[in-house]
Amino acid sequence: MGRAFEFRKARKFKRWDKMSKAFTRLGKEIAMSVKESGPNPETNSRLRTAIQNAKGVNMPKDRIEAAIKRASSKEEKDYEEVVYEGYAPHGIAVVVECATDNLNRTVANVRMHFSKGGGSLGKTGSLDFMFDRKGIFKISSEGVNLEDLELELIDFGAEDIYEHENEIIIETPFTEFGNMQKGLEEKGLEVISAEVQRIPTTRTELTEEQEEEVMGLIERFEEDDDVQAVYHNMA
Repeated sequence: MGRAFEFRKARKFKRWDKMSKAFTRLGKEIAMSVKESGPNPETNSRLRTAIQNAKGVNMPKDRIEAAIKRASSKEEKDYEEVVYEGYAPHGIAVVVECATDNLNRTVANVRMHFSKGGGSLGKTGSLDFMFDRKGIFKISSEGVNLEDLELELIDFGAEDIYEHENEIIIETPFTEFGNMQKGLEEKGLEVISAEVQRIPTTRTELTEEQEEEVMGLIERFEEDDDVQAVYHNMA
């Protein structure tokens, strides 16, 4: 078989592992959406967004439907959303968003990841000023005129629109997320993904060796099942 086969196999397993983690994360988002506002996506905008995002990463339809059905059951566990903040090596700010059914387990794991990764857990709210929360929407660029779209979406809160790898990225302030979602739906534009992300206000340059240290910590968080998203201000 040789090294090439082993390399392809390792890459395939890594891709499957990444997809599995995305499915787990989106399954939790679907569950929280249903618990919050019911199982009907037509009347539950958060669930509608979660389903869009699940389709965007090729989550099977039957798995999406199963997640909605489970979340509708009284036996299904409740997830609590919690945010942790701290510093990675070399002063890099890190914000970790979690969804958990066991806060004690989650905070213990987060503290352990920071410690073993050479960082430190900070106080809640201590890094808010270093990140802006923004709505990030992705749609297909096929058949779309960027300039016309920008003019059409300004009234719905579009702050920045640009093309990247056959997709159009639309940025909005956090407060305009729902407004933009409504605007895209009204215009019949298929949304690949829609997320609220934390964008750093400034970024810190590191050496390649220092970057590897920070990425070691980020990867620890990304492998944790309680973690939904990780943000940092490394350039």
